[in-house]
This record gives sequence, C-alpha cells and structure tokens, in this order.
Amino acid sequence: MDERRPHQVYRVGEDPDARFTLANERTMLAWVRTALALIAAGVLVDAVDLPIADGPRRWLAAGLVLLGAVSAVGGWFRWARTERALRTGTPMPAPTLGAVIVGGLVAASALVLAVILLR
Repeated sequence: MDERRPHQVYRVGEDPDARFTLANERTMLAWVRTALALIAAGVLVDAVDLPIADGPRRWLAAGLVLLGAVSAVGGWFRWARTERALRTGTPMPAPTLGAVIVGGLVAASALVLAVILLR
C-alpha cells in the first residue's frame, strides 16, 4: 500500500510519467507564487500611506490577501485533482481557479479606479 500523502491522490491509479507529475507540481508552485504576490500586495496597500480613504484601502487590502489565500488553497486542490486525473487516465479538471483570480483582480482594479476618479 502506498503511504504517500494525500491518500486520496496516491492510493488510486498508477504513477504517471514523472514529467507530467513534475509539470503539475510546477503549476501548483506557480499558484503559490501568485498567492504570495497577492498577499504582499494586500500588505503593501495596508502599510503604505496611499491617497485612498481608510475604508476602501482596508477593503482593498483585505480583498487582495483573501484572493491570495484562495489562490494558494485553490492551487493545492487543482494539483490534487490533476494528479488524480493523471494517475487514473481520466480527463483533466476544468481550469476554474483562473477565473476567480481574474474576477478578484478586476474588482480590485475597479475599486482603485473608482477611488482615483472620485478624488
């Protein structure tokens, strides 16, 4: 029995070509880098004295940090779903996480643009 974790990934199917597993891992790490960038942007928005009122600035900062957390957790779950698909020979999962990140960034951009235009 395979003792690698998570069990719901490694106890099904068989090991795929290592190149595919490593590519899947690199993709997950790219989501982690995206998460770190979003969290850093949220911290920066909160820490730097920007010409934005406290309310919108706090919402923007919190939204970016939350988007970073969603990116990290979503990247992990996407890795697991993709690894299971590779191991079982089933179709790859649909890329839904990108739409969430893009939607969050569009909302953050709209907030910043509204604040700039209303000044």
